[in-house]
Amino acid sequence: MKTYLETTNTITALDAPIMDGLTFRSFRGPEDYPAMVAVIQGSKEADQVERATTVEDIARDYAHLVNSDPYRDMLFVEMHGEVIGYSRVFWFKRDDGAYAYGHFAALLPAWRGHGIRRAMLQHSERRLREIATAHINSNGHSTAERYFESWANKTETHWRALLTEAGYVPVRYGYLMVRPDLENIPDLPLPDGVEVRPVRPEDYWTIWYAAKEAFRDHWGYSEDDWAETNFENWQESDIFIPELWQVAWDGDEVAGMVLNFIDKKENAAYNRKRGYTETICVRRPWRRKGLARALIARSLAVLKAQGMSEAALGVDAQNPNGALQLYKSMGFSPVQEETAFRKSLT
Repeated sequence: MKTYLETTNTITALDAPIMDGLTFRSFRGPEDYPAMVAVIQGSKEADQVERATTVEDIARDYAHLVNSDPYRDMLFVEMHGEVIGYSRVFWFKRDDGAYAYGHFAALLPAWRGHGIRRAMLQHSERRLREIATAHINSNGHSTAERYFESWANKTETHWRALLTEAGYVPVRYGYLMVRPDLENIPDLPLPDGVEVRPVRPEDYWTIWYAAKEAFRDHWGYSEDDWAETNFENWQESDIFIPELWQVAWDGDEVAGMVLNFIDKKENAAYNRKRGYTETICVRRPWRRKGLARALIARSLAVLKAQGMSEAALGVDAQNPNGALQLYKSMGFSPVQEETAFRKSLT
């Protein structure tokens, strides 16, 4: 094991294994996007993770990154000049004042078990420590809670094992839930004084800010998640389909919403007809009135009318508003578990 630097484009990797042809380098720009997609596609079977990511998706996402500079915050791993993995770091300031320093490391399965991904993780932590030090020096928040954070599906056993070995502990769980059919959808009334009407382009920002307000109560909330560039990214994506949304209005106020979408690329890749009932939220004055349940029922009917045969959503398993039980009562069941891991940055 060694640390080394070979050329101006090569990055020093901590405790990198000695392997013929193994090098580490920085991000080169859009020319790296196809290689990133190849790593994602080449890893999903081993990790049992469903993905249908394209070069266009990567290009759009990386044009709208928040608190992450790919030219400084990415590491690419090559074997004889071919990309076999990459990692990236980023950070968020949570609403409770804590700083979360996030990272991930993707590596093709054939190259796991040699210490490469561990070196990637160590490199990410080193870069994040640099960022955290700059935060302390610039704003004096030395007393704020600071931690490393990374997510892993239950089936991503290699990454989970590395995180655990490095001292990370589980702090939160989430589920992908699926309703396997769109039959027997309940007919549920909206609360008095609330109506659903077609979404107009001039409504987009109003809906965005209403969702931002509603999600402020959720675990891990950060203003950074609601940066304007994130809205732009979403609006440019294939899953921005306002005609499928179910947005409840009380006069000029948004009371709640379900922003449904259909991922055609994913459905084609996995030969299914699935729609998503996502961004489910109700603002505080309209909670406990049955609004979320009614909007979900309407959403299921909308997806069925689009020819879908199942519906899915993501949920925080410990949501304080009882979302997990609500979704179960609407016919959804957990099919995949994801874990948030953290380690104190000391």
